[in-house]
Formats: sequence, structure tokens, C-alpha cells
Amino acid sequence: MKPVRIAVTGTHSTGKTTLLQRLEMEFRAEGHRVARTSGNLATRAAQLGFPKLHQQTADTTQWIIAAGICAELETALTADVVLVDRSALDPFAYYLAASELRGHQPDPADLERLRTLVEQHTSAYALLLATVLDETIPLGTHRDRDPALRRAVDTAIHQNLAEHGIAHRRLTSDTADHRAAITAALELLQPRQA
Repeated sequence: MKPVRIAVTGTHSTGKTTLLQRLEMEFRAEGHRVARTSGNLATRAAQLGFPKLHQQTADTTQWIIAAGICAELETALTADVVLVDRSALDPFAYYLAASELRGHQPDPADLERLRTLVEQHTSAYALLLATVLDETIPLGTHRDRDPALRRAVDTAIHQNLAEHGIAHRRLTSDTADHRAAITAALELLQPRQA
């Protein structure tokens, strides 16, 4: 059987990694083999020389999406559950936000190519959890400190989810919301155990 893929999407410091750590613990407690992808592909892209954050380009975006897809496929070889820290939508949202903030109009062909890549890949997720920005939660110390970028990414993510009908579950910072998301994720594997 193919592994179940659960992805989290959202702007930085919205609890994605913390939620995935909790999901990993829950799935492991039930005896599942779990693999988690890294959420730091943008850092790797920057190390290679791709511009990121405010200067992110279409090429940067495509590289991050492709590297993320490769990481998901690799981890799926040895797991029942693949937890994706930053969905294919995330780098696209960062590109849209950065372009907007610097007043750059992306090439329509680039947008179409990237949007198609995102839409095709997000359909492989059994569950996509979309965090909602809560600006009362402080940024992590190693995060970009620009609140305008953080808001623009959050807006781009939720606009794209709505406009393109990408199936997802909204996830606020409310504890009950997180418990419900964990329950929904765990239920995905119950039919397999029967």
C-alpha cells in the first residue's frame, strides 16, 4: 500500500513543525513507520545560490517545489506515513508574497507552470492542514522578522487554497483545533488496520 501523506502549509512560526512532531509521536505510538520531510529547503536553496525570501524567483520556487517532491518520494519508500513539513504550496506562496512586496509582476507563464505543479502535487496529500496566522504568537528567533512578508504569505496560501479548490483543513492556533486535526490524521490509517 502507498503511504499516507499528510502535509502542513502555512507562513513561518504558525506551529507547523510542532504539530508534525506531535503527529509523528502519535503515529509511532500506534506502531506505524513514520518519516518526516524537512521544512528547510529554502535554506538549502540559498546555500546553492538561489535568491530567497524577498528576492525569491520563479527558479528558486521551482527548485524548492521539486526538491520537496523528491524528499516526499524518498521518505515514502520506507514509511507508512509521510509527514510533510511545508507543502508544495508554501514556496509558491512565498514567491507570490515576495513578488507583491517588491512590486514585481511575475511572468504569466512562470505562474501557470508553478501553479500547475502545486495543484498536481497537493492532490497526492491525504490530508493538507493549512495553519492560520496568529500574530500574537511570537516569531522564532531564526525566522524572517518582516511582519508584512509573514502576512502576505499567509494571505497567498489561503487565497490559492480557496481559488483553486485545493482540499484542506484550516488550522488555527486553538488547542481544540489541533486536537481535531490530530484525530483526523490518525483516522486516515484506521481503515488500513481493519
